[in-house]
Amino acid sequence: MKTLDIAEVAQRSGLPASTLRFYEEKGLIRSTGRHGLRRLFAESVLERLSLIALGQGAGFTLEEMAEMFGADGRPAIDRARLLEQADDLDKRIRHLVRMRDGLRHVAACTAPSHLECPTFRRLLRHAARPPRGRS
Repeated sequence: MKTLDIAEVAQRSGLPASTLRFYEEKGLIRSTGRHGLRRLFAESVLERLSLIALGQGAGFTLEEMAEMFGADGRPAIDRARLLEQADDLDKRIRHLVRMRDGLRHVAACTAPSHLECPTFRRLLRHAARPPRGRS
């Protein structure tokens, strides 16, 4: 098993060492030991960090990500939970598309005041009601 010290993991993952220490504190990754004062990690930590980044990009919290790893450290992802998250993303995407379209309209709107523009007023109502879901 090849090991990497924390500086190598930081360099290869693009994450600062402080983030790696934080992830270790949260139980998301585990060091395999130390070389002097430097933490050592199995090379497989890089794949795990990629999984964490993917999960975060999809909107999962770090706590949810920690639950997605089994006791043996391997992914144990609940497929139903993935579908729920995909549904939440769909809602957020629809909301963001409405917001984007509204902003583009308002930027080109010829109404004397944004508050006189019916599209801008709808945008205000949508902004007050963000999409429902976990987010």
